[in-house]
Amino acid sequence: MSRREILNFVNAAHFFDHFFLLIFPTAALALAPAWDLSYGEALVLGTPIYALFALGTLPAGWLGDRFDRMKLMIVFFLGCGASSLLAAISTGPVSLMVALGLLGLFAALYHPVGLALITDIGQRTGRALAINGVFGNLGLAAAAVTSGFLATQFGWRSAFILPGILSIIIGAVLTVRQTRRSAVVDTGGNRVAPPAYDTGRREQITVFGVICVAALFGGTIFNAVTISLPKFFAEQLTDVAGNLSWIGASAGGVFAVAAFAQLPVGELLDKYGARPILLCLLSVQIALFALLTQMTGWGTFVVALVLIISIFAEIPITSWLLGRYIRSGLRSRAVSVEYVLSLGVGSAIVPSIAYAHRAGYGYDVQIATLALCAAIIFVAALFLPIGPVRQPTDSQSTDRLHNATSKQMQL
Repeated sequence: MSRREILNFVNAAHFFDHFFLLIFPTAALALAPAWDLSYGEALVLGTPIYALFALGTLPAGWLGDRFDRMKLMIVFFLGCGASSLLAAISTGPVSLMVALGLLGLFAALYHPVGLALITDIGQRTGRALAINGVFGNLGLAAAAVTSGFLATQFGWRSAFILPGILSIIIGAVLTVRQTRRSAVVDTGGNRVAPPAYDTGRREQITVFGVICVAALFGGTIFNAVTISLPKFFAEQLTDVAGNLSWIGASAGGVFAVAAFAQLPVGELLDKYGARPILLCLLSVQIALFALLTQMTGWGTFVVALVLIISIFAEIPITSWLLGRYIRSGLRSRAVSVEYVLSLGVGSAIVPSIAYAHRAGYGYDVQIATLALCAAIIFVAALFLPIGPVRQPTDSQSTDRLHNATSKQMQL
């Protein structure tokens, strides 16, 4: 397949990955009365999807460094689709949790495999990662809007049926298209592999340490915000309180607008490097978290919109750093470590939010905690290298490209 075709499938995978992960928080609003549960009791049923999403990331990274990554994408589409349909036909809390756990396990394949595919394909990694990030964020937006509409009109089960069927169809199409086991090729038939960048071991360790801090505390921010937003709007936007379709549309609208924030960031990363961009975005987040505690009504919507734009704009930065500083043979595993931290924290977010609601803690406590997380990442980002990483000479790039391709063929 050509580079463009590969990117199209990988981008679609990112869309569905985030879509599947965000079906349940909105569907839970309709599930709770259907099964005579409180919101907190219903939400905690979603814990397995996030727990197994995190636990599955490390083995997914190991698989991504040893097997055909495009064939693993086939497994992703078919597995997620089948698991979503299982969730739709579940008859009680236990069967639903099992189905959601399987969905999280298959969804875990995407980030270690898909992001490594993108960094393996060629030039302008920042731009490619940004476009891919837009698809992931549009998945978040579509999940909130679609799940709210389907759950309102046809019941919560329908929110899992439609994406499940579409994912299986895409997996079947990719199975037909994937006929080669060779390395990635472009439309001219030339092998393409990531450039090798001239960085020392110490610098790589430092950057990876910052990435781990960002994954841990950034994962807390991202998961808490995306999971809590429908309920947050249900409480804060009194004009639409109780209208699930409008609540889903409000959350989806925020996610959709924020999705495109990664595009300019991707271009800036290739030009200026990660440090100044990350520090700027974190400064904005800290200020907006503080402001959000003072807002009410539709002013909350505006501040939340700008805040989530800054959070989503940050997404491609760590992937860009991994692609620039970590060699290809370790890249899937490095991505998996990052996501184990991010998603491991994310798996604890659902029960934590559920507990906070049951215990009567308001959003002020949650927002203050997230502001602290942003401040910790800001301090860690000060240790990043200044400016974009220096690329090797043409002769070095050619030699390393040949070595990387040969190693991939041997694997």
